[in-house]
Amino acid sequence: MAAAPADSTATATAAAAGNSPLQVVAEFTDPQLVAVAVAPGGEMFACFPRWDYNPVFPIAKVGPKSTLTPYPNASWCLWNDSVKNEPLKHWICPQAVFADKAGMLWVLDPASPGLKSIVPGGPKLVKTDPKTGQVLLTIPFPESVAPRKSYLNDVRIDLQHNYAYLTESGMGALVVVDLKTLKSRRLLASHASTKAEKGLVIKAEGHPMLDPKGQPAQFNADGIALSTDNTYLYYCPLTGHTLYRIKTAALRDAALTEAQLGQQVETVGKIPASDGLEIDANNNVYITSFEQSALLRRTPAGKIETVARDARLQWPDTYSFAADGNLYVANSAIHKTASWNKGVGQPRQPFRIFKITLPK
Repeated sequence: MAAAPADSTATATAAAAGNSPLQVVAEFTDPQLVAVAVAPGGEMFACFPRWDYNPVFPIAKVGPKSTLTPYPNASWCLWNDSVKNEPLKHWICPQAVFADKAGMLWVLDPASPGLKSIVPGGPKLVKTDPKTGQVLLTIPFPESVAPRKSYLNDVRIDLQHNYAYLTESGMGALVVVDLKTLKSRRLLASHASTKAEKGLVIKAEGHPMLDPKGQPAQFNADGIALSTDNTYLYYCPLTGHTLYRIKTAALRDAALTEAQLGQQVETVGKIPASDGLEIDANNNVYITSFEQSALLRRTPAGKIETVARDARLQWPDTYSFAADGNLYVANSAIHKTASWNKGVGQPRQPFRIFKITLPK
């Protein structure tokens, strides 16, 4: 498909499928968008990592007409030499925003600008109150949990057991955090389920994802979803076609050895390559299919259903369920960035946040 100009209302209209269920709720020419979270009160938040761009507001509240307000404030959004001695008080390279069912907004910061290596002392999970803009809790990750080449990717919050579950895509692992003690553990770091599938070349819009040396992209554990009853954690490597799950009770059991924990991993089934997962009350697993420019869902019976297919879905990235049941998705166009095009960024449509009212 021909690439669209960077930003054009006419292009946006032309690119929309005539019967597309997708509604654009925000769009940005730049910087690059990777994640969206909708709080129970309806407030919408977006995440702009420090990859190819240097966003002024890495975490922002999204207002009418795609306006952005720094979140929780301008100081947290600042990262330069003047604040480098305060890595736990600033967004270094945030990757995920997640709204829990109690209305709190969590931000995961792997602290690895340009995906190169972590800023020592910078990886953290931060709990905030979107109603007041207050930072309530900052959980730092030691280097044993977030090594120099790690990249903490996404998070889900289990309010029933007071735990957080994370994927780490840089080296491949899951991370669990006891929100009572604030202690974290790195798990399944040598298990195949957290690793990119060997020999697989993922594509988007037919474009093979090759690094500057011509090597296929190797993205490890990435997509993550917590079942509604908090019993199972679902996850998948981005470079992969397999969905896995594990009982959260096993992840919380510090007495299990790595081998014993590995035996608890279940292969759910084959799925298209996916960056983001979410799950509904009926245990349908929603899949962002960047290879097909589509939003899919896998039923408990294993059937893959198409929720939306639209040329504007240029690398659909992460989901967020709103309290009203609408599903939001962020569009990151990762395959258009310079990193995957021999150093030259490609023409693209705006980065968008879509909303979809799900069929019953």
